[in-house]
Amino acid sequence: MAFGDSHPIAGYTLRFDAVKPERASNYAALVGELTLSQNGQTISVLRPEKRQYFSSQMPMTEAAIYHTQIKDIYVSLGEPLTANPFTGDWLIRMHYKPLVGWIWYGCILMALGGIIALCDKRYRQSRRSDERSVIRR
Repeated sequence: MAFGDSHPIAGYTLRFDAVKPERASNYAALVGELTLSQNGQTISVLRPEKRQYFSSQMPMTEAAIYHTQIKDIYVSLGEPLTANPFTGDWLIRMHYKPLVGWIWYGCILMALGGIIALCDKRYRQSRRSDERSVIRR
């Protein structure tokens, strides 16, 4: 994508606005700014990063995530396609992931089922009768 380009994704429009340099205590990064909009209204500004840690020569990518209860949109900076990353085109990865948050709801539901099963009197009675049979032998 070039700066100012837009791309549709899952009913939204993603516009690539800029790439800016940023420096932290242990890395330097190029931070992309992408505007996520729906029906002409800005929903969120996503800021994925391409980090270079000072302790290694391997670049790392930090994805930006727009999260709702029924869907997630992941955006990450790929590689610059020209020599100057501040003026040229970039490879941008966009992923639409529906129902990812429901994975956590499933875990909570399973834990609740386990707690209910542990509180069941029938489970405790059968365990007591097993202990009594062991003592009698």
